[in-house]
Amino acid sequence: MNDRTDAITALETFILNGIPLARSMNLSIASYDGDRLVMAAPLGPNINDKGCAFGGSLASVMTLACWALVELACRERGEDCDVFVGESTVRYLAPVWDDIRAEACLAPHSSWKTFFATLAARGRARSHFRCFVPGQAKPLASLDAVFVAKRRAA
Repeated sequence: MNDRTDAITALETFILNGIPLARSMNLSIASYDGDRLVMAAPLGPNINDKGCAFGGSLASVMTLACWALVELACRERGEDCDVFVGESTVRYLAPVWDDIRAEACLAPHSSWKTFFATLAARGRARSHFRCFVPGQAKPLASLDAVFVAKRRAA
């Protein structure tokens, strides 16, 4: 295994052990390339009374995908931070009838360079992120959010 694979495995274990909802949802980190993180969850434990994905599960998977993206980016740079969502807007665009797959990345006009420069200067930084559940022709759900990283006291 390489360092990135080890970091993904460690974070996934942290999420599943520390967030009971994530464990119940059977979340997993499907991939991470430094710019984009994909989080997955099977439909079964996340189903609603209509047989499609529960809206709360979609919001949770997308929120955790963005959170995990920021957390991994901080860890890769040796930053020990608390990461939290500052604000978010979720849009449910069409039913999700299959397993959930959420793809998180920085929002347009946001940059890791600015984020980490601000973190270095102030000990905290915030940026805008996007996440979506892809569909055949268009996203089935989306999340626009602001996440904050704050350095932990030494």
